[in-house]
Amino acid sequence: MYGSGNQPVIVLKEGTERSKDKEAQFNNIAAAKAVADAVRSTLGPKGMDKMLVNTIGDVVITNDGVTILKEIDVQHPAAKMVVEVAKTQDTECGDGTTSSVVLAGELLKQSEDLINSNVHPTVITNGFKMAAEKAVEILNDIAVDANDDKILNQVAATALTGKSVGEQEQALAKIVVEACKSVADEGKVNTKNIRIQKKVGGVIGDTSLIQGLIIDKEKVHSRMPTHVENAKIALFSCALEVKKTEFDAQIQITDPNSMSSFLAQEEESLKALVDKIKSVGANVVFCQKGVDELVQHYLAKNGILGYRRLKQSDLEAIAMATGGTVVGDAMALTEADLGTAGAIDEKQVGEDGMAFITGCQNPKAITIFTRGGTEHVLEEVERALVDAIRVVGVAIEDGKVVAGAGAPEIELELRLNDFAASVGGREQLAIEKFAKAMEIIPWTLAENAGIDPIDSIIKLKNAHDKSNANGKYFGLDLDSGEAIDMLAQNVVEPLRVKVQAINSAEEVANMILRIDDVIAARRTGPAPPAGGMPDMGGMM
Repeated sequence: MYGSGNQPVIVLKEGTERSKDKEAQFNNIAAAKAVADAVRSTLGPKGMDKMLVNTIGDVVITNDGVTILKEIDVQHPAAKMVVEVAKTQDTECGDGTTSSVVLAGELLKQSEDLINSNVHPTVITNGFKMAAEKAVEILNDIAVDANDDKILNQVAATALTGKSVGEQEQALAKIVVEACKSVADEGKVNTKNIRIQKKVGGVIGDTSLIQGLIIDKEKVHSRMPTHVENAKIALFSCALEVKKTEFDAQIQITDPNSMSSFLAQEEESLKALVDKIKSVGANVVFCQKGVDELVQHYLAKNGILGYRRLKQSDLEAIAMATGGTVVGDAMALTEADLGTAGAIDEKQVGEDGMAFITGCQNPKAITIFTRGGTEHVLEEVERALVDAIRVVGVAIEDGKVVAGAGAPEIELELRLNDFAASVGGREQLAIEKFAKAMEIIPWTLAENAGIDPIDSIIKLKNAHDKSNANGKYFGLDLDSGEAIDMLAQNVVEPLRVKVQAINSAEEVANMILRIDDVIAARRTGPAPPAGGMPDMGGMM
């Protein structure tokens, strides 16, 4: 910039990069499209998996969109905004993360033509907003009631299809629906009450639902009982050991008799601790910290089952399920602090023992016990189950579902085109582009299944003819490539997943389109090596 005397007026700090107008918009759009392309191949039941290796060599194998986007280190600010879409979708619905990102990328891609035609970004964003509102209205119109177990099973099975769960979708779907219904309270489903406990071994089909809790710990002493009926449970956040002095101290004992007396006193204090536990009626002990060997011996001698070094989350879960109170001082334990359970069993699972707590006071203590051949398989099964639990919970709460496999997107495209004609003006162009962007979901599903996407879209549009009453439910059969009724095929998704995906994709697309100036300060970091170029980080 120059002043009246042709002297340069420096406004920005040296090294600051600035891009304006179309250059800034197209840079941001390119970054968002790159994020969408990174996860696009994972969409649908025929989607591929990604292997992600972090800096320390840990491997994650998944086709879960939000997991992929969390693991990869995205640098570009516009790309980070698209990653946030996936995180929001995951928080709100638990599923549809890949769809929301792919839709956002396609909306921005479609807007490029309008920007090149000198349609102002404000006009585009207004059109997109109108289209999104109309799309939600249409989705509510084509949604059907989800008021029975059959539809809920279909919702869970659809969420699990394409995940790495082998051929166990139906069996796992049944477990998920049973678990969600167990924790449902007045139409609300608190999915945090459903715990997932993993254990390597067996196969995915061995996964089961336990009406209670499972703690991955073995009893501390071999002579302790393996089965306790009518369990009275003491919960400790403190160690059951001799208390160490608060300050560094040194005790010098010169007389052997004094040594014996000292040890006897220590033993007495530990015995008194166990006597206290026994006196209040506890027959099971769960401790967050260590348990002294002498305490273990006395507990076993009194027939008390004991576990140590539990995670705080496990201890809190036991307290909630059994009605117990976590105590910080063993000598302050009272009968009122004890939790109760029908039974506690130590069962051998593979090479390790695990504590099964059943018959809890709180019936919402539910655990899905997952099995699998390797740690990587188990982690992906857990991610699949979490998604399924969330979508079934959403379906129970809202009571509405839509057909899957691209059916709602094609219906949206056709109805939004009709809507665009009624709007007129330049916004009509944006609404038509929004409608066109809806095609990306069935297009990608076909592409990932190895089916010709152009033929698939044509078949779907023909099937959605207004003369066919059920046409709005027709989606793409990824085995035959034909358009078929997805409600009849039991392929359904919660209404909220679709609504959230469209709303969040529209919001992030509008936010990116409204940016016409990017001012980036120079990054501070280690100086580049002498004679070398600085490291130029890419978009992702």
